[in-house]
Amino acid sequence: MTTQGTEITTGNPSMSKVFVDTSTDGQWSGNVLLDSIAGQSIGILIPNATLTFAQAQYTAGLMAYRLQNAQTLRVSARGFGVKDGQYCMSESSIGPVRVNPNDILTVYPLAVAGGTASNALAWVETTKGTELMQALGAAAGEAVAMTTAINGQSLGDAFFNSTLRSIKVQVEDGHQLDSVQVIDEMGGVVMTIQGGFRGASTASRSNEYNLYAPNLGIGIGKGWSLKVVCKND
Repeated sequence: MTTQGTEITTGNPSMSKVFVDTSTDGQWSGNVLLDSIAGQSIGILIPNATLTFAQAQYTAGLMAYRLQNAQTLRVSARGFGVKDGQYCMSESSIGPVRVNPNDILTVYPLAVAGGTASNALAWVETTKGTELMQALGAAAGEAVAMTTAINGQSLGDAFFNSTLRSIKVQVEDGHQLDSVQVIDEMGGVVMTIQGGFRGASTASRSNEYNLYAPNLGIGIGKGWSLKVVCKND
């Protein structure tokens, strides 16, 4: 298992705190960020505080984060990180979110896939809820199915009989998201959405995501899948 340094600066217009961790790639478990000064979790350090922004950073690859109640498992904020040194405050808005005393900040980082392959993450929102999905080692130019990061379910298995509302995709540093495809149980393409670059590329529109598709209204059937097509240029 590989690890990397992760960091989240979060707060509101009158204060902020920095939370850090050496996080294990490819998992949520154990990746709890603690205050850089006091070494406490966010719920213990600033209970009942209101958060309006979160700047999450990783060392190399890609990363998702969430603010979660450790007892109820309810997630009150989620998003993507950016490569260390590339964050802009304009992309950091959240909430406003009130910090529960049981809340923790956790991250799900991935290292670079290596070679011409790509790793990708997606926050997928439906009427049944929001889940993090991933594609690991996606070959360049091929449509590769994403599965939920926690239990490896497809779009149709995880969200059958719900409506797809939005998709936000992050591909590893320096790689391009060519497109996202929603595929039905017969292999037919229901929808294709074009992606792009992020980060340091002169063609990018965001440091955080390669694609953000809100306001969708796609009914999800059994056996459906969400696929990404990535490139390494």
